Amino acid sequence: MVHKPSQFDRNLIVIGAGSAGLVSALIAAAVNAKVTLIEKHKMGGDCLNTGCIPSKALIKSAKVASLIKRSTEFGINVSESNVDFAAVMERVQSIITKIEPHDSIERFQGLGVECLEGEARITSPWTVEINGNTLSTRNIIVATGARPFIPPIKNIEQIKYLTSDNLWDIRKLPRRLLVLGGGSIGCELTQAFARLGSQVTQIEMLPRIMAREDDDIAEIMTKRFKDEGVDIRTNHVAKEILIKNNQKTLLCEHENKIVEIEFDEILIAVGRAANISGFGLEELDIELNPNKTIRVNEKLQTSTPNIYACGDVAGPYQFTHTASHQAWYATVNALFGKFKSFKVDYSVIPWATFTDPEVARVGLNEQEANDKGVDYDVTIYGIDDLDRAIAEGEDHGMVKVLTVPGKDKILGVTIIGNHAGELITEYISAMKHKFGMNQILGTIHIYPTLSEANKFAAGVWKKAHAPQLLLKLVEKYHHWMRS
Repeated sequence: MVHKPSQFDRNLIVIGAGSAGLVSALIAAAVNAKVTLIEKHKMGGDCLNTGCIPSKALIKSAKVASLIKRSTEFGINVSESNVDFAAVMERVQSIITKIEPHDSIERFQGLGVECLEGEARITSPWTVEINGNTLSTRNIIVATGARPFIPPIKNIEQIKYLTSDNLWDIRKLPRRLLVLGGGSIGCELTQAFARLGSQVTQIEMLPRIMAREDDDIAEIMTKRFKDEGVDIRTNHVAKEILIKNNQKTLLCEHENKIVEIEFDEILIAVGRAANISGFGLEELDIELNPNKTIRVNEKLQTSTPNIYACGDVAGPYQFTHTASHQAWYATVNALFGKFKSFKVDYSVIPWATFTDPEVARVGLNEQEANDKGVDYDVTIYGIDDLDRAIAEGEDHGMVKVLTVPGKDKILGVTIIGNHAGELITEYISAMKHKFGMNQILGTIHIYPTLSEANKFAAGVWKKAHAPQLLLKLVEKYHHWMRS
């Protein structure tokens, strides 16, 4: 057993240089703490190297291809789009390379962070081994992220399947791509590859894709996918991979029958599993949640109080922005908790799925409100009415706002439409800073912009909640003024 040192080499050691780890190390250095950041693979973690950045670069190329196909709508005649898939993927890599300096060892060392490359092992609550050296620290932050979850499909190990980790290495467009998963990652990549020319079949074990969103939102995306040639198979449970004469086939259970689906490549996008093993947590008996993330309290402490965890490895949300959000709380509590500590705030958590149209949400949607027994009023503004959206040929989607019955307090918002991930910010601010639909309605929005959709949604709410008795009195007043 390792005894607590009488003094420490460092104030903080951060394990993992993804979004959570980078922010943790940066905050510690900014307040002049001695901090060491350890990364065994690539600085920037999944978001930079295999997640957010490469996927958005790919989605942009796919968007351009789709616009070329629609070119006659805009009075431009382009006969066809010739997708050079290898060039598309090289562009993705060039984008990663361009952003890499933001997360580089050189940058963080220049900001006062000691960066070490290698595999860390926590040997006690106060010591970490790396490259044969033992480092002592008063506190540790575990920010080891997550990896793609591989479901228990028979014979899956016999093929070279694709995930968000290795997808970026391919340079040949799959002719028949099977995407396993109807969540955010699965939907984004399904649409991107379909637009780039793959024949895509999307498999989802639940009754619909985008299960976390309301039925009407999922219905819009389902129709869009089908219109773009995607073969969506819901209520299909993947069971087994067969390989015969170099032909790969997925066997799925559907309505108590076995369905065979042939494919050339399979992309697995059914969720992510926290990286919790191989660096000492088991030996310290750090408690885990039932879903195998690290259990933390409201201050992001693990069952060993001076070891904290944040980001995907802790959950409950696996978003880059929530990882950064948690990192502030974990770092401040680790460094200053002796004097004052803070409970992590999950009251306003937004996210977006970067399909086309985008789906963005903050707070409750209808299905969550119903599940939790929360009463609400619902207001819907159709973006097909919005001048800027019409001018851009993107007049589809909606702004859907849930409010407290009879009041303008916002409970949650879902936006589906062009640049929904940008439009939602106004509602995030409203919920965070506690202003409501009246304040949004009273705010000048530039014409013509997509952001007017937020104001018009507030206008729809106002009309539905107009004081009828007062309006009748005003009507009598105007009648009297005419007489």
